[in-house]
Amino acid sequence: MEFFTEYGEASQYQIEEIIGKGSFGVVAAAVDTQTGERVAIKKIHDMFEHASNGTRILREIKLLRLLRHPNIVETKHILLPPARREFRDIYVVFELMESDLQKVIQANENLTAGHHRFFLYQLLHALKYIHAANVFHRDLKPSNILVNSNCKLKICDFGLARASRDDPPLAIFWTDYVATRWYRAPELCGSFFSKVFGSSHTFGRILFPPIRSHMPYTYKVWQDSLRLQFR
Repeated sequence: MEFFTEYGEASQYQIEEIIGKGSFGVVAAAVDTQTGERVAIKKIHDMFEHASNGTRILREIKLLRLLRHPNIVETKHILLPPARREFRDIYVVFELMESDLQKVIQANENLTAGHHRFFLYQLLHALKYIHAANVFHRDLKPSNILVNSNCKLKICDFGLARASRDDPPLAIFWTDYVATRWYRAPELCGSFFSKVFGSSHTFGRILFPPIRSHMPYTYKVWQDSLRLQFR
């Protein structure tokens, strides 16, 4: 399977199959031939072609190397290129999870209250840890929450995350670019982010569909979200 370019450490991993594709790259399931452990390898194409893409990838790698929690996906290794001039693609090795919460919700209509409580506990546990470190994910959604068959959850994809200082103002002004407005708090869809309420709104929208079997409300632009909530 054509996955690696000329990377010296590529021989350490045996690619099994492609398990995900997105605008920033491809994710493959692989086996570490030295340890026998199954892992996920995320390949990002031409990461230096656009400065914004490179910044997002660097931010995600830095945060995930610092954040260590049972409910946050673990970065195991970063494959280095043989030479700087050949550094175009990057390969990040993560622990392998079986699915994501989006697929679990779509495939299982009979999730019990026990499942909901276990999901709730794990997500709150992870968010408490992330926020205690003054880090804010800003792109929480079911597809960014990985799941195993034992219902163990791990948050991933910190590319849009931000870290704030110890004494920030109540409202932090950040870019209003968002990848998935559907799960975003309305104040985050604007040009500022409230630390206290942003993730709580997203958290509710993530867990509402499996409990009630439908989304609480829909909208096309973030101004509509404000009107619906204050109606």
